[in-house]
Amino acid sequence: MGLFSEILALEWMDTRGVLIFIFVFLILADYLRNRSPSDFPPGPWTLPIIRDTYRVDPNKMHLNFEEFAGKYGPIFSIQILGVRVVVVNGYKLMREVLVKRGEDYTDRPIIPIIYDVNETKGIVCLLLSSGNSWKQQRRFALYTLRNFGLGKTRLEPTIQQECQYLIESFAQQQGAPSNPRTALIKAISNIISCLLFGKRFEYTDKKHQSIVEDFHELVKLQGGRGAMLYNTFPWLVKHFPGPHRGVFTLTRRVLSYIEERVEEHRVDHDPSLPRDYIDCFLTEMLKNEAPESRFDIENLSVCTLDLFVAGTETTTTTLHWGLLFMTYYPDIQKKVHAELDTVVGSSRQPSMSDRDSTPYTYAVIQETQRMGNILPLNIARMTTRETHIGKYTLPKGTVVMATLNSVLRDETMWETPHSFNPQHFLDQDGQARNREAFLPFSAGKRVCPGEQLARMELYLFFTSLLQRFSFSSPPGEKLSLDSAFAFINCPQPFRLCATPR
Repeated sequence: MGLFSEILALEWMDTRGVLIFIFVFLILADYLRNRSPSDFPPGPWTLPIIRDTYRVDPNKMHLNFEEFAGKYGPIFSIQILGVRVVVVNGYKLMREVLVKRGEDYTDRPIIPIIYDVNETKGIVCLLLSSGNSWKQQRRFALYTLRNFGLGKTRLEPTIQQECQYLIESFAQQQGAPSNPRTALIKAISNIISCLLFGKRFEYTDKKHQSIVEDFHELVKLQGGRGAMLYNTFPWLVKHFPGPHRGVFTLTRRVLSYIEERVEEHRVDHDPSLPRDYIDCFLTEMLKNEAPESRFDIENLSVCTLDLFVAGTETTTTTLHWGLLFMTYYPDIQKKVHAELDTVVGSSRQPSMSDRDSTPYTYAVIQETQRMGNILPLNIARMTTRETHIGKYTLPKGTVVMATLNSVLRDETMWETPHSFNPQHFLDQDGQARNREAFLPFSAGKRVCPGEQLARMELYLFFTSLLQRFSFSSPPGEKLSLDSAFAFINCPQPFRLCATPR
């Protein structure tokens, strides 16, 4: 019996020894794989395996980064997304990274939850991929959409017409409290729909409305803790239920909707009479039938999804902030009303030709973009080769985040960086002035391709609404400027009353 006990004890010790060895090996391998060069940016002490995931709240990541910058300096490193990320703060450093050394930062890192949804298609090509594929797709998208009016004055009548539909939608509320986002997303999605699908959708189209609401939920999930855990431990989390499952479900649902639109186009596609982006892509597929071509039916669907989401969600969110600010600051709203009454009046619609004559209104729109701060973390880049920033060396393949939050609220560049102040964009004579740190669309090689369209939409929709309505908070309801951050910085849900003027 004693001998049997000794044998069991030895076996347990051997098993325990093996387990200890495996644990120590994994810790050592993780350390060796993720250790930083001696001249790498500083950062918090990192735990093995879980790294710095526990230090970051996905719903406050931009605020966490502000705290780290205060402790470690404007260039620091942190281990999230399964890799070590270098975070760059402030206008001057961002300009050095994205503009002066832009060629060193044109690659994108692989984000597991996005890669596992689309592999190397669509958004991976347009926004999050490396090499030449993203250049090919971006060049084609810009060329095609510009031919249909992207950023050009001939798209203005389309936007003005949609402004009228939006005004009618607000008027139907008869001043009763409502959440403005529902009407805004219907209107904004119709502009990009005209470019992609060749048509707009009625506000009563429940299927279209359901899809654009799916966009918002999809973006929220991609910026949540579930996605963060997936991106850190994809090999483990993918086998369990959780919020990451919603990303896959919603993506498939929206893609199915896009595929239906593509099939409709294939039925009556005429290469000689292109109606929209889908038609042009189908024509390009006929010209590029080689197996290695990126022009295939699957990529068409996912690229269309990318453009649809990008052309809807960010502009909707900015206008959502704009109406919140106008309601929260009624004195500023009155000044906008007065300027529009003087310059535009009530007998015609605002147009882009009015922008230079309404400097205060335009300053309010720009300040809305600055304080709304809808993409505070920007979209991550990755170094294409070994490069330097300040006194630090970044090896090839280093993930870099040049935060927009630190630029739009850079205390060295703005007089009152944390307050809503339209005077930031006006000179002493009340005329418009440019601010070099105003970069809501980012900068450099990967600047937002829809910048010109977004600027036109923001001006025309904002001025059309302020021309026709006064906005106020419902009796007994208190507005808050607190945000709900999940990749995109959105206002907390709120209601307002739109009273016809």
